[in-house]
Amino acid sequence: MSFEERINADIKTAMLQKDKESLNALRAIKSAILLLKTEKNAAEITDEIAMQTLQKLAKQRKESAELYKSQNREDLYQEEMSQLKVISKYLPEQMSTEEITAVIKQIIEQENVTDIKGMGKVMGAASKTLAGKAENKTIADIVKQLLS
Repeated sequence: MSFEERINADIKTAMLQKDKESLNALRAIKSAILLLKTEKNAAEITDEIAMQTLQKLAKQRKESAELYKSQNREDLYQEEMSQLKVISKYLPEQMSTEEITAVIKQIIEQENVTDIKGMGKVMGAASKTLAGKAENKTIADIVKQLLS
């Protein structure tokens, strides 16, 4: 079952169960995928591109939720967190900080980097290796810490 078929099936299920919160999040996902297809002029998009899109949606939801929380808008905060929860079901499980650190240490050894000047080299390799499993901000923070 392709990613799009899975989303469509989940939308039908949410409609039958009258699960408004899930339905809103699933429709947002479907909308983003359709928009991506029109931009790329593609009949089908790869799972990798779909995952990147979902990560972008998840990041937007996190940022919005933080903003709403800081403005004491609990209702909007809860809505964003609810959508984030649904979107997260489709993303690969995030790695722990310890796991990310171990991978980055291995990359630093392979690339033979000894100081902060090689951060770009390490970031490039780490971003590819950890795509979908860790946020780039987290990766960058750990790389800086290890190379400092």
